[in-house]
Amino acid sequence: MRRGQEAIIEISFESSPKSSALQWFTPEQTSGKKHPFLFSQCQANHCRAILPCQDTPAVKLTYYAEISVPKELVALMSAGRDGEMPDPEDSSRKIYRFSQNVPIPSYLIALVVGDLESRKIGPRTLVWAEKELVDKSAYEFAETEAMLQTAEDLAGPYVWGQYDLLVLPPSFPYGGMENPCLTFVTPTLLAGDRSLSNVIAHEISHSWTGNLVTNKTWEHFWLNEGHTVYLERRIGGRLFGEQFRHFKALGGWRELQNTINAVGENNPISNLVPNLNEIDPDVAYSSVPYEKGFALLFHLEQLLGGPDVFMGFLKAYIQQFAYKSIVTDDWKKFLYSYFKDKVDILDKVDWKSWLHAPGMPPVKPTYDMTLTNACVALSQRWIQAKESDLGSFSSADLKGISSHQLIEFLALLLVEAPLPLSHVKRMQQVYDFNAISNSEIRFRWLRLCIQSKWEEAIPLALKMATEQGRMKFTRPLFRLKFMSQYVPKCEAVKGKVKL
Repeated sequence: MRRGQEAIIEISFESSPKSSALQWFTPEQTSGKKHPFLFSQCQANHCRAILPCQDTPAVKLTYYAEISVPKELVALMSAGRDGEMPDPEDSSRKIYRFSQNVPIPSYLIALVVGDLESRKIGPRTLVWAEKELVDKSAYEFAETEAMLQTAEDLAGPYVWGQYDLLVLPPSFPYGGMENPCLTFVTPTLLAGDRSLSNVIAHEISHSWTGNLVTNKTWEHFWLNEGHTVYLERRIGGRLFGEQFRHFKALGGWRELQNTINAVGENNPISNLVPNLNEIDPDVAYSSVPYEKGFALLFHLEQLLGGPDVFMGFLKAYIQQFAYKSIVTDDWKKFLYSYFKDKVDILDKVDWKSWLHAPGMPPVKPTYDMTLTNACVALSQRWIQAKESDLGSFSSADLKGISSHQLIEFLALLLVEAPLPLSHVKRMQQVYDFNAISNSEIRFRWLRLCIQSKWEEAIPLALKMATEQGRMKFTRPLFRLKFMSQYVPKCEAVKGKVKL
């Protein structure tokens, strides 16, 4: 071949049934119980376990695919749908075609096959799920188009065309996965009151920060996630008010504190830019790139002129690096060039501590406490209550308290010394938290019960830990020391569950 010539290379390959990127379900593991189900999860470096590729976020590609499946099933990919046709080689099968014309890193290649139905919930959005969940999902995610329009107003045009949602079976390990054109989400978001839709805002935001501007290596994962949390919370602020944005931001700071406490304040994995040499990115995964990254951007917003000024920077940053993969130095150089009239302010930022030191950030941003104060007041009442005070609590305590505030109330109690068992029993009596299906509330409530050694909570916690596979819930529940004595052949070993 001469230089400059193009060639087509055809590679025959086969993935293993044990591929780390693919999860195969038997019919019994699905909601419908009639057909098998398949989904992929390629992030961080599992695409190589499906197909030969340069499996690094430093390289971006377009793709075209044809997927042959049994004709009673539906195939979907992280790409535009290009139609379907009978499989000419097998009348019992159907071929689905897909095109992704925007370059993406390999970790965003995604495939799902199952007995799926869809509902239209917006001009560019279908929600897909098994028929048992599709109507509930359509209700839960009805705000998607409003979030998309808000994101476009903040960050620039949405370049991906379609924005569909896929609700996966319960074992899906993440809250969501930002696969282009087809966000994967966990059914644990189906709270019935749209209160957990901030995860959809997060995945929508990835359409700009992560999918369009991408971290070059996984050490710089915060470029994806910190900016996405920032944009997600800006969307929340536009839709639900600036106090709500600050409330969610403060909750994120507390989540970061919990993570740092769990991994250790001197653990280098808690660096915003960690050294992942010979470390699996999946093992290093935590809330640090999300919440420490957000805290840095929120701090910079407050230093450099407020939310509108900083959003101008973020929009310009997305335009500058769209379709590229970058590292933190690229981001920092652009920050300095954009705010060239404020270099003196930027020079006072403790960059070494923010980026390369473990533990909590060197500075805590300022937060509006309006929505948090009610949570703090109620949590302090419970913490300070004596046995003789328990009669003063009633269901009226929760009047005017939102689902988001309930989550924060429980989170505040979790970072304190365990409540006496009598307090937790009284809390159940007056608030009936066991009857709440919201997964975020339920998760914190059950941990609170187990911290107080309430044995009646053990079967409920085990049920939650095993009926869904979202790592955010399952790992912490199994790690609780009080749980291990009740789970046969289960013990917590260095943060992993050994069965």
